[in-house]
Amino acid sequence: MHFDIITVLPELLSSPLSHSIMQRAKDKDLLTVEIHDLREYGLGKHRSTDDYQFGGGAGMVMRCEPLAAAIDALKAQREYDEIIYLTPDGEQYKQTRANRLSLGKNLLLICGHYKGIDQRIRDEYVTLEISIGDYVLSGGELAAAVLIDSIGRLLPGVLNDETSALTDSFQDDLLAPPIYTRPAEWRGHKVPDILLTGNFPKIEAWREEQAEARTQERRPDLLSKEDGAHG
Repeated sequence: MHFDIITVLPELLSSPLSHSIMQRAKDKDLLTVEIHDLREYGLGKHRSTDDYQFGGGAGMVMRCEPLAAAIDALKAQREYDEIIYLTPDGEQYKQTRANRLSLGKNLLLICGHYKGIDQRIRDEYVTLEISIGDYVLSGGELAAAVLIDSIGRLLPGVLNDETSALTDSFQDDLLAPPIYTRPAEWRGHKVPDILLTGNFPKIEAWREEQAEARTQERRPDLLSKEDGAHG
């Protein structure tokens, strides 16, 4: 899978995508990421990419011309499944969206900065707008890293255990159950006996019960959504 990222701060993305699972995915040629500095398409000798808002107001806005030039150059190289703008007013990002995006081949991510990008770019090019939460970041770079990590780990061959991603929280609208490792007893706290039995059907039933109980306690809205979907 291939990602292109347009940003005015490429250095913010180098570290999150160069370690752990994401680096292993790149080493296996299962995932490629190209970071494109928008300032290379900037205007004038100062490579300007932003300007004041029409109508007044605080904060700068990223201009149409550099963004359009960058997007057009990339679209000339490959066809994208989605052109995604990371923005606080976008669709709230969910595991189901990550699952769907992981089935694609090429994604283009646009990282906003300052007050955001000119609306005309959103109207002209963007096919999907995503928010990773109800809060505002200084730019879309960290949100882009979140997307790539959440999608990349779903790609076949990225994780050592192919079933690991399928048992994550939010798959099937449930939180993950409690998990334990050695030692079996630590500071008076014991691992539940069922996990030590080797009876895997009963262990799976216990895990399902725990997942439902934890979801009911911490995120009952997920269960309500599930009930509504079946009703």
